[in-house]
Amino acid sequence: MALPVRTSMKRLLCSIQKCTATQNVRTSTGESTDKDWCGGRVFSGIQPTGVPHLGNYLGALESWAGLQGKYSSVLYSIVDLHAITMPQSPAQLRDNILDMTASLLACGINPTHSIIFQQSQVSEHAELSWILGCLTSMPRLRHLPQWKMKSKDKREGSVGLFTYPVLQAADIMLYRSTHVPVGEDQMQHLELAQDLARIFNNQYGELFPEPQALLSESRRVKSLRDPSSKMSKSDPQRLATINLSDSPEDIVLKFRKAVTDFTSELVADAVIQKVAPIRAEIGRLRADRTHLESVLSHGADRARQLAAPLLAEVRRRVGFS
Repeated sequence: MALPVRTSMKRLLCSIQKCTATQNVRTSTGESTDKDWCGGRVFSGIQPTGVPHLGNYLGALESWAGLQGKYSSVLYSIVDLHAITMPQSPAQLRDNILDMTASLLACGINPTHSIIFQQSQVSEHAELSWILGCLTSMPRLRHLPQWKMKSKDKREGSVGLFTYPVLQAADIMLYRSTHVPVGEDQMQHLELAQDLARIFNNQYGELFPEPQALLSESRRVKSLRDPSSKMSKSDPQRLATINLSDSPEDIVLKFRKAVTDFTSELVADAVIQKVAPIRAEIGRLRADRTHLESVLSHGADRARQLAAPLLAEVRRRVGFS
């Protein structure tokens, strides 16, 4: 057991040390995007789970920041409609949305270079999701990983959870997105979006591009308590996850208690150096609720300017208007 964990910790250290440079991202066809300008439109979303953890940062957010200078249009959504497919406290959800907004800004997502918005503030997402849901089948959705993973411990999952991937497809297609930063474990969901774009185009005429995956070359960050699993916000073991809001003392403690034979102090120091400025900026931003709400409101206005004309055209082609 020790060797795999040791290897995992070494990889984590390498990821952190490389993090100061712009992270290389490749498309699903293997092409590198490490160039000055790629054109196209990027869309990605993140659930409002509060302050992200180290795995979120190394696996997604750090590369998201780098994509802002490479594409002509970049949208990042806090996907609260997706969040309620699992039980949520309304008060906690509101706080989590603001925590995530502050975290995105602190991680380098710049609202002048990208559109940061709250999914539920743009109602076109839900309407397009319904239309797309009428173009796919239940067997197609039943075999997707989101449903398999989250419904396995329950006798029945919600309809919202079952149709989660259709809403994901709507999120992407609503902005005619050409590129989507995605992990390997989400490729099947992106393939559904590609399928739905083809189906709609064949039935109603060419409108949607088939979005291409942008695959980060960062490895998944493993749980500090169970290296067979990836780091997760929902892990019941508090010591398993490094949050971007963790103090240096918490980070040292968590690595000291990690299931590893690698020198924990070496990794802890590197993580502290990377996390400390982000943590401080999250705290500063989180203290200004008005600013965070303004960022989301302005972002939603900009997102609607893109979404409304597209949905109007969809409605016309389908026969609603």
